[in-house]
This record gives sequence, structure tokens and C-alpha cells, in this order.
Amino acid sequence: MRAFRLAYDGSDYRGFQRQPHGETVEDVLFGALGALGVGFERGSPIGYAAAGRTDAGVSARAQTVAFTVPEWLSPRALNGELPASIRAWAATDVGDGFHATHDAGERVYRYFLYAPTADDERGREACRRLSGEADFHNFTPDDEGTERTVSVSFRREGPFLRIECRAGGFARQLVRRLVSVVEAVANGVCEPSFITRALGAEALSGPEGIAPAAPEPLVLFDVSYPGVGFDVDEEALSSARDVFGARRRDRLAAARVAGSLVPGGKP
Repeated sequence: MRAFRLAYDGSDYRGFQRQPHGETVEDVLFGALGALGVGFERGSPIGYAAAGRTDAGVSARAQTVAFTVPEWLSPRALNGELPASIRAWAATDVGDGFHATHDAGERVYRYFLYAPTADDERGREACRRLSGEADFHNFTPDDEGTERTVSVSFRREGPFLRIECRAGGFARQLVRRLVSVVEAVANGVCEPSFITRALGAEALSGPEGIAPAAPEPLVLFDVSYPGVGFDVDEEALSSARDVFGARRRDRLAAARVAGSLVPGGKP
């Protein structure tokens, strides 16, 4: 088996995992692997598993997938069948018992929150209260697996707060709802004491419920596997840098255009 690191722009897809409605990253990945002659069983590559399921609009720098492959399949060969929005950039051989989901030691998500007027000290207090072992049943639609040990922190980068969430695994929408609470506290919409209630046994519903933050600023930044190191394919990495660098320039230009439409905005 071989494990691959994938980077992708989630704005093009309905999420990572296959679903009946809309194209997903897995749909495209499986199509590429089929074209390359990779063996399938019951609709998936033999031995296939992925590190995590990202929602529609969420991007990744280090999504990790593993499956049985021919010896010649490298990241650059895989990129030959993938669209530019998905780039493989590193790989490593792993044992037949390796499971990309269950063997992950830690997952790291980063959220780029536009918050130019947020109070950083209030935001840090929110992060402190949200970090640790707790039952996050009010932060996810899941009914099971809501008890987690999570670390939440941020650093300011100009008008943005780069919020980082670390855990062995995350329940559905947990990261985006953590971000919502940090934003609300930092902007004075609610007090830090609200977090104590949110982490309590009582269910929050209606106006008190926690809505998830928008998916587009979220990135699956890293997934670590104890004892496993990945070999970077320099040619594939260069391709990823070129592709996503071009997308960054396009979006900066689009932002300037949007700004020019606002009276008094930048031309």
C-alpha cells in the first residue's frame, strides 16, 4: 500500500467524500485512479481509506489517502490524471494494515477569519476555555463521539485571525462551530461565560444554538501519523505551488475588482 498527500481547492467541490448530489474530490480521485489502472473492489480502490471528510467548500493542504497501488504510481503520475484543483505532492509506502483514518495521530485545521476589529484578548480567552477535554455535543449535529480533547489557538495576521484547531479527530462541523464561538466572543456578541454553558450537559437550541462558520476559509492543514514520514515529490510540489499560486493571484485580482465597485473603495 501507499499513502499520498493531497492538496485541493475545495471551492470547486461538494466536499471530499462521495455523495449522490454534486461532484466531490473523491469522485475525481477515483476517476483518475481508474484511468491509471488501479484495482478496485466494491467501488473503491483496494484497501482505500482517507484521513478525513471535509465539507463542501473546505480545502486541504495535507488530506491523506492510502490504498493498494502499482509500484510505479507516484504523485506526479497521479497528477497527470487529476485536474489542477487537486494536486498530489508527497507519498510513502505503508504496511497492508495501515488505515489513513484510524491511524492518524493528530489532525490540524486552520481557519482564516476576517476580523479586523475583534478584541484579541477576548478571543484568546475563548480559545483557552474551548481547549481541553470536553463533551462538544452542542458543537456538532452528531449524536455520538462528541467527547473530544481539543486545542484551539490563534495568531493575528493583519485583519485576519488564523485560528488553529488540533485534535485526534473532529466531529462533524466541530471546527466551524468552535470558530463561530471564538468570533462571537472576540466581537463582544457573547461573553466568555457562554462557553461554560455550551460545554455543559444542557442542549442549546433555537437562538442559543451555535451555527457553523462559513466553510470556505477552512483548511485541513496537516495530519500526522506516528512513525510515518512522507517523501516529497519535488516536481509534483512545484506543480502544486504553480497551480495554487495562480489561483491566489486570480482571487487577489477579483478582490480588487469587488473593492472598486464600492463607492469610495480602492480603484
